[in-house]
Amino acid sequence: MQNALYTNDNLYIMHGMDSESVDLIYLDPPFNSKRTYSAPIGSKAAGASFNDMWSWSDVDELSLHELVGFTGLIDYIQSIGNIHGKAMMAYTTYMAQRIIEMHRILKFTGSLYLHCDPTASHYLKPMLDSIFGKSNFINEIVWHYQTGGASKRWFSRKHDVILLYAKGKKYVFDYKNTKVARTEKAMQRAQNPKGARISADNTSKVAMDVWTDLQALNPMSAERTGYPTQKPLALLERIIKVSSNEGDIVFDPFCGCATTCVAAQQLGRSWIGIDIEKQAADLLVERLSDDAGMFKDFIHFTNPPKRTDIEAIEPSSPSVKKALYKAQNGKCIGCNNDYLEKDMEIDHIIPKSRGGGNYLENYQLLCGNCNRTKGNRPMEFLRMRIENRRTLMEKYITFGDE
Repeated sequence: MQNALYTNDNLYIMHGMDSESVDLIYLDPPFNSKRTYSAPIGSKAAGASFNDMWSWSDVDELSLHELVGFTGLIDYIQSIGNIHGKAMMAYTTYMAQRIIEMHRILKFTGSLYLHCDPTASHYLKPMLDSIFGKSNFINEIVWHYQTGGASKRWFSRKHDVILLYAKGKKYVFDYKNTKVARTEKAMQRAQNPKGARISADNTSKVAMDVWTDLQALNPMSAERTGYPTQKPLALLERIIKVSSNEGDIVFDPFCGCATTCVAAQQLGRSWIGIDIEKQAADLLVERLSDDAGMFKDFIHFTNPPKRTDIEAIEPSSPSVKKALYKAQNGKCIGCNNDYLEKDMEIDHIIPKSRGGGNYLENYQLLCGNCNRTKGNRPMEFLRMRIENRRTLMEKYITFGDE
């Protein structure tokens, strides 16, 4: 497979990706920290920035229908809005839309690592439980690092959380690639032939779920690009080695300065990266060209791909309308009224501009009135208008004998 970098909204790109097409997903999304991150002038990432502050404008309303199959998740998001307000509700909705798509495109042997901080992990874990199933939760990894700075008001906050989920029971996990060095104290005990549980030449052990051996990048590190929230290559190398095989496809939907892409390519994996920041493409070229000139081994796209795992069919094909009419039992998806087939109109559920394609799964039939009311807005807008209309009818119009 050709390595690919997309610069666009990752939700639109994932809409165009085939189901069960990637082996490993790592994401380091925004945390709703209410901060603005910017790369310093003069760094490789100069010009890159993002606001980690959320409002409902960040939510793609056209894709809210994707939550319909997750009733518990909808209730959970609404409860967050009631408790924490609209900003956190917007953030969790934004993440839920994207994690649902990640679950679809992940292979059944694949796994997902969601990297977050302690301010977001307790919101994201119930969401992952709902989408992946709580039985597919594998680990909550604590990545502890030592960086400068301390507070007199709380214990120093020096760890991130990485939530690991599998899609099925037969996921890739090469425990031999989790080995970490034993402590000096353990090796000293091993020198004592009496009571030693390990031999003196057994210098490594399987890593636990608290990682203390991988440090955050210091300001003088050669890896530094200046990109906000950059993670070390060693962290991604461990994840990729453990949860994928050579030749597998590694996917990072928030790839930023492309650490995941660089690590994947160095380890003989194919990769797909997405970032909404256009600076990501230039930065990736520079990082990969610094690494043995590998920059020529990827293609940069801005438009969503087209799915190849389902048959494309034009909406003008007579068979499309006939199949939809039968599936909907002759009813308009909007108002639920009965109509003749000739009086129904085909509507794209996800617009083509947002990764939706010409395939049967992305079509629905609406009556002419509902289709014009909806326009290019989400189905939620149409349902709201219909409900308002019914309320007015019940309030102002009565039927019966005079």
